[in-house]
Amino acid sequence: MRIRSLRKARGWSLDNLAERAGISPSQLSRIETGHRRISLDQLTAISGALGKSLDELVESPDDSDVVIRPDRDETRGLTTWLLTRDNGPQGLTVAKMRITDQAGGVTPDDLGVHPGRDWFTVLSGTVVLYLGERVIRVETGQAASFSTMTPHAIRSDRGPAEVLVILDHNGERSHLHT
Repeated sequence: MRIRSLRKARGWSLDNLAERAGISPSQLSRIETGHRRISLDQLTAISGALGKSLDELVESPDDSDVVIRPDRDETRGLTTWLLTRDNGPQGLTVAKMRITDQAGGVTPDDLGVHPGRDWFTVLSGTVVLYLGERVIRVETGQAASFSTMTPHAIRSDRGPAEVLVILDHNGERSHLHT
């Protein structure tokens, strides 16, 4: 939200805008910092005080609401583009991953488990899925789905690979926030 930047552009203090919008300065401060959700009544009052439409007030000041930037993790050989925001449909997360960490040398310590299921399809390259004692090659155009209570890891095979993954909450926490 652009409330703070619009307020400062007018040279107004927090107290000035709060008075004009009919809300307390402490409420406005929490709204500006994201520590409080804004009600429609408050949003309307603030937009009126600033002389801006609701659209202008909530539009992103840059292109971050449109462009998805990669998150690179060099130590894990992984680049991730998070395609869903704020929990996707039914709590699922969709992400594109570029895997450069190559197969081979995977130890039991590299294999993770968590409740749920993982699903992925290979967009380019080939990945090696370590699934318990099994080693499974999954090539471009193929998909895999498996119980994540089985120890598992995914590595690229002879060069980078790109996959599209769908993860439940446990999979997201395990694979994207480690």
